[in-house]
Amino acid sequence: MSHSATAKSSWKGSHVALMILGFILFWPLGLAMLAYIIWGDEMREMFKDFKTRIDREFKGSGCGHRHRHRSHGFERTGNVAFDEYRKAELERLEEQRRKLEAQKEEFEEFLAELHRAKDKEEFDRFMAARHNANQYGPAGGSGSDNPYQG
Repeated sequence: MSHSATAKSSWKGSHVALMILGFILFWPLGLAMLAYIIWGDEMREMFKDFKTRIDREFKGSGCGHRHRHRSHGFERTGNVAFDEYRKAELERLEEQRRKLEAQKEEFEEFLAELHRAKDKEEFDRFMAARHNANQYGPAGGSGSDNPYQG
C-alpha cells in the first residue's frame, strides 16, 4: 500500500469533523487530530515495530515473565556448576545488602540521637540566657528604659 493511499484513507468525514471541532474548542486538540489524520497509520506501525524490538530485547535478557525455570530471577544455563556458583554469589550479595541496610538504620538512629542532643543543648543554652536576662535585666536598671516613669 502506497503512502498516498494510506493518507487518503485517513481523511474520513468523521476525522475532519473532529479536527474542526478540536480547533474550535482547544487548538492543540485540533492539531493532534490533524497529526493523527496525516501520520496515524505510520505512527501505529512505528509503535508496533518499537514494541516488537523491546519484546525481543527483554525476551533474551531474562527480564520477561515467560520463563519457567529460574534461580533468583535468572534462567538456568544448563551448567550446574555455574548455576550453583551464581546462586551462592547472589545469596552472599543479598546477605551483604541486609548488613548494609542494618548499618544504615543504625546510622539513621545515631543521627536522630545526635540531632536530639544538639536541640537539647541549644534549648538549655536559650533557657540559661533567658534566666540570666531576667535576673540582671530591667529591675536593676536606671529606669530610663521605661517611658512611663517620670
